[in-house]
Parts: sequence; structure tokens; C-alpha cells
Amino acid sequence: MAVDFLLYNLQLYKLKSMQAVILAAGRGKRMGKLTVATTKPMLKIKGKPILEHKLNALPKKIKEIIFIVGYHSMHIISHFKHCYNGRRIIYVFQSSLNGTGGALHLAKSILRDKFLVMMGDDLYHKKDLEEMLKYDLAIMGHKVSDSSSFGMIKDNGKGLMLDVVEKPKNSRHKLANTGVYMLNRNFFDYELVLIGKGEFGLPQTLASMAAQHKIKVHTARAWHPIGNAEDLKKAEEIIQTFL
Repeated sequence: MAVDFLLYNLQLYKLKSMQAVILAAGRGKRMGKLTVATTKPMLKIKGKPILEHKLNALPKKIKEIIFIVGYHSMHIISHFKHCYNGRRIIYVFQSSLNGTGGALHLAKSILRDKFLVMMGDDLYHKKDLEEMLKYDLAIMGHKVSDSSSFGMIKDNGKGLMLDVVEKPKNSRHKLANTGVYMLNRNFFDYELVLIGKGEFGLPQTLASMAAQHKIKVHTARAWHPIGNAEDLKKAEEIIQTFL
């Protein structure tokens, strides 16, 4: 009887709680010397690692975090250990950097039905992450003026994703892919899409689901991609926007 009760409560906990996957395996070569001794997601903004700001922005319903780690992984592990602010943390190692799709597949065996996925080096708004949890399948975009620097989300005019086009010179679509996704296990039923140089793309694979699934495009309030040292400096100035 006691065992049944414990199993019931475990199942109830899983239903009420959610997982977030944070992709943080790369070095961030465009950061130059800043990432020689550490990984980009552990660079600091106002004295705290980028990853710490990200974890603090996660919705309360997220109870388990899965870090996909690689380059200087011990810096992340030693800082967050296996629990942070009451959230369980699991580490999955990506020894071969084979793209965002390849990274997510490494966590396939431990992911439950519905989960949030995000990049480890960008800043996102708390309310946007909270709203993403409402959807079964979704991608988050942000309006940009220069489409040639981003993967642009192609939609059907009714708020549903059709495709992602990488760095088009001219695009009538104005939402850049921010690297935040709401996914479920249906994602793993689709073959990963090869995008070149041995890398498999998560957004491209998600787009391949569009013919059979409705994929919501959520427009973000705020987003700050951190690709180089100037972006990191700018983050110091605008971090309050994301708190």
C-alpha cells in the first residue's frame, strides 16, 4: 500500500512538473580570448554567469533542468552541482558537436512528454518563457530589421510555423528564431535534418513536423543574443529588462 502511494505521488509530481533542456556544450569561438579558459554560458553579467540568469528566468513549473554540456563542462557542473534553487539538475555530455538536433537527441531517454528547450547563451524574458509552456509545440521568434544575420521563421500567416530559412538576404518574414522551443516526444519520431558540416538542426527538424502538427510561433517581448564580446557588454546595460 505504501509503495503504491509513493508511486502515485511520483507520477503526480511528473505530471505537474516540467523539464527544461539547456544547450551549453559549445565554446563560443566568436568571444575570442574570453572563452579560452571557460565556456561562453559561464561568462558573467553583473557578477553572475549567463546560465544563472537563465535559470532564474525559468517558470516555476520547471522542476528539472537538463544541461547538455561539453567544452569546459566542469565549470558548469561545479557551479550548479545537482540542484539549484530546488530544481534537480542532470548533465548530458556532447562529445561531438553535431548540431542542436544532435544535442537534443542525447537527452531522448530522460525526457518526458513535454519539455522546454533553449540555448545556453542568450537572454530571454520570464513572461515569454512562461507563455511558451501553454503550447504543445512552439518556436519563439523576435522581430529583427536585418534578416541576413539570423535564421528567419517562415509562417503561414496565421501564427503557425512552416519553415526556418537561414540568413536570407531579403525576407518578408520578420521574426528571427531565438532558439527557444516547446517540444514533445513526437519530435523524436522524425529523422534529424542535416544542415551541413555534420550538424543536425533542431529548428529544421521541427519544421519537418509542420505538415502533420500545428507549431505555434510565439513573438517574444525581448531577446538578447550573445554572440561576441560587444553583445556581452550590452547585456550588462540591459539585464534589468530580463529580470
